[in-house]
Amino acid sequence: MTASHEPAPESPFRRDVSLDALNALSRNTAMEPLGIVFTEIGHDYLRGTMPVDARTHQPYGLLHGGASVLLAETLGSSAGGLCVPEGKGVVGIEINANHVRGVREGLVTGTARPLHVGGSTQVWEIRIEDESGRLVCVSRLTLAVVGRR
Repeated sequence: MTASHEPAPESPFRRDVSLDALNALSRNTAMEPLGIVFTEIGHDYLRGTMPVDARTHQPYGLLHGGASVLLAETLGSSAGGLCVPEGKGVVGIEINANHVRGVREGLVTGTARPLHVGGSTQVWEIRIEDESGRLVCVSRLTLAVVGRR
């Protein structure tokens, strides 16, 4: 079997981004008190973590579904913003989430990957997993590409 010599698909992300810059944007936002941290920018994904503790629990001691959705939208919107040219931004217009496993403690990791990156809309899939790599939540986020004010 011979290796393919096709070039790897181009990354959708602008090259001028760093984890430090993304994490700096989280200061004084909803992400900061929940402990959300961007941890990795890959060729076609953005990854971040969130602790499962009193900040992110619902009253029965499980990870709150709303906290999972906040992590998903944070990752998807941030990734989407890295795919638009200067002078453009993104805003969420629809998000859904399926919560498939409860988590009581530890750290969850979300990974956002593009399903569609267009000039007027983007669609992102965000998978959130527990520390054992088990799926906790899967979300799909639709973004509108807009001009920045």
